[in-house]
Amino acid sequence: MERKDSNTVNALLGLLSICPMSGYDIRQVIPFSIGHFWSESYGQIYPALKRMTAEGLISKKTKRDKGKPVRHEYSLTEAGRDRLRAWLESPAQRSPIRNELLLKLFFGGQVGTEASRRHIEAALAAEEKTLQVYEATEQQIRREQANDPQLPYWLMTLNLGRHCSRATIAWCRETLMELDRLAELNRQ
Repeated sequence: MERKDSNTVNALLGLLSICPMSGYDIRQVIPFSIGHFWSESYGQIYPALKRMTAEGLISKKTKRDKGKPVRHEYSLTEAGRDRLRAWLESPAQRSPIRNELLLKLFFGGQVGTEASRRHIEAALAAEEKTLQVYEATEQQIRREQANDPQLPYWLMTLNLGRHCSRATIAWCRETLMELDRLAELNRQ
């Protein structure tokens, strides 16, 4: 039976396949890489790195520089690369959706259209900002990682984010029009 936290391990193996990193480095890179579609809490990272080291999936090199904190840098072992490859080749499991906005909208008839309108307007504004982040991220990684063989794969994941943001923006606008229609019906 696979452990509940195995995808944390898989995510960390994937990040370490890019280059050796410390736990701090991993924490810094997540928001700009997999953090757009995968969540790892800081409380999961360090225990997972310790377990992965004990299991022989990664190795740890300790660096001591005068005047700086001790730095533990982790690298994939051959066993870690094998596990990453095996996981990458296995079918992806579909994750259940947990979306508080949709939950509130589903029960929105209990409070009227104004509360739902505020939620949708906030979601629209946030999604428009997210789309801008995707655009800036694409420009940055094309510039900084132009020769990296992983670039096409990074752009594919980014492109799904962009498509999802555009679809959500369109849905928000349609939903606002429907809420306006419902509000008008309620006034009559």
